[in-house]
Amino acid sequence: MSAYFVTGGTGVVGSAIAERLLADGDRVTLLLRARDDTELAGRLDELVRFWELGPEARTRVDALRGDTTVPRFGLDEATFERVAAGCTHVVHCAAIVKMNLPLDEARRAAVDAARNVVALARAVKARGRLEKVEFLSTVGVSGRRTEPLPERWITEPREFHNTYEQAKAEAEDWLRSELEPAFPITIHRPSMVVGEAGTGRVIRFQIFYHLLEFLSGRRTRGFAPALGATALDIVPVDYVAGAVVWSSRQRATSGKVLHLCSGPEQAVPLPVLREQVRARFAAAGVPCPPARTIPVAALKAALPIAGFLAPAKARRALAALPVFLEYLAGKQVFPNVETRRVLNDVLPLPAPRTYLDALFDYYLARRRQA
Repeated sequence: MSAYFVTGGTGVVGSAIAERLLADGDRVTLLLRARDDTELAGRLDELVRFWELGPEARTRVDALRGDTTVPRFGLDEATFERVAAGCTHVVHCAAIVKMNLPLDEARRAAVDAARNVVALARAVKARGRLEKVEFLSTVGVSGRRTEPLPERWITEPREFHNTYEQAKAEAEDWLRSELEPAFPITIHRPSMVVGEAGTGRVIRFQIFYHLLEFLSGRRTRGFAPALGATALDIVPVDYVAGAVVWSSRQRATSGKVLHLCSGPEQAVPLPVLREQVRARFAAAGVPCPPARTIPVAALKAALPIAGFLAPAKARRALAALPVFLEYLAGKQVFPNVETRRVLNDVLPLPAPRTYLDALFDYYLARRRQA
């Protein structure tokens, strides 16, 4: 039985990875943020209910209260030593997906966390137990570059849309410069992660689902910018989790950078997605205002006023829109040719057209709870 230490276990990707590991019979220790032990127990109970794996799986998962941004994750020395002596794999998924944090905060969440995760991995390696490290990054490390993002370490200088991208890129830079070539680590760069391909199931609704509300026109009284040829690269969470778990059992993926994304050929054109969203909302009895196109600059200028007047849930969705509008200004290309060559025989990549309906169904059935 392998023993995994997983950060970010309550997030969309981390929870799916932990669920798959437990279903496979592995032991999992989750590092979770919590104010106290009561909240920690509650967060673990919430995960167990979501997984629906049964009582036996519950005996193979533990939770520790900690923070990836501080040394030893804030664990006392005895607990840290117990973790290092007991695990065989480290999977780092924790992230603060807020695009415009002050840069020092974004760096703590990305770069400091990378340092602390590697410190644990080295402690496990010193005991002769380390098999693999899986490190979740993002295709956002591409920044503003217009060239396709290569499936390798990035050494070229580039600019960024926001501090989230910059800090994640700096974390990759730190790993590249600090780790010896033989260190058994794989870098995973997902694009926008959505629900499971077959069911649409997801532990919480993130930016893609805020984007659905925006494309419906319900958050902006129908106003939207011209979307042109912009396409959205999405990837189902079960594909990402499956790729990470499979990679964790393959020494051959050490040193590789895997692009867990749909790729330019299968990215969804935003005008097409908007029409699908509006049709599905209408079919579900969710009325959408008439669509009206306005310049991006005008929509950006109107967002603060709309946010001030909107209810709390709508404000959260509107807060994500400036980030999205920023991406409309350029074309982002995330090839996945080499990754698909590595994964296709064990984990075929589903095309978005085959699972968009499942995403819509799952969200529309639960959107009032979001």
